[in-house]
Amino acid sequence: MTRMFTSLLLAATAVSAYSVDVKVPACPSTTSFTFNTGIPAVDPSCPLTKVQMCYTPTQLKLDFTAYNETEFYYDASQTTNGDIWEYEVVEAFIYKGADDPQTYFEYEVNANNVTYNAFVYNPSRVRKEGAPFDHAFVVDPFGDGFEVDTRVNKKAQLWHTSSVIPLALFNGENPRGSTWRMNFFRTVTGPSTFPDQKLCGWKNTNAANFHITSAFGRVKFV
Repeated sequence: MTRMFTSLLLAATAVSAYSVDVKVPACPSTTSFTFNTGIPAVDPSCPLTKVQMCYTPTQLKLDFTAYNETEFYYDASQTTNGDIWEYEVVEAFIYKGADDPQTYFEYEVNANNVTYNAFVYNPSRVRKEGAPFDHAFVVDPFGDGFEVDTRVNKKAQLWHTSSVIPLALFNGENPRGSTWRMNFFRTVTGPSTFPDQKLCGWKNTNAANFHITSAFGRVKFV
């Protein structure tokens, strides 16, 4: 019995050893943080990006502000779930749970208010060459309760996007007290550099690859 309690205590200690990176409050309060880190190299020239979040019992409210923007570069012909990631986007990878995920939600927005919405199947957790890697798209996001509103301010060299993501997508309604895994990114390019991109992120994956799930931060709903 003593050994069992010791094992349980060690397991609990291991779990609690992981620090929470961000605490997300219930709306209308919000939490916010910024990043300007290049991936994989720490590159302070990455433009500043701000992330702001709060939640209701049924929704995650997620805002991005992309500062120091000079190009506002996108393909105007692209629509929902097109390859908007080839150009300039902000991104959130979201997983309900505290472990390193193999399946998670990838959400992207560009300055033209177009979104990319897909569950990613990544059993290697690192997008290993030769391993399965697939996407299951949310084909009717607005019918499913998503919302997005994007505003461009070229004079101030920024664009701001506000999104609502339904928590039922994750079987995650009433999330208070739970810890999730997330990461946030931004891609930067323009007519003179496309298709090359500058990769920027909150938690550095240390590779030119956003799909390394051990790097996801820990986000607690409080």
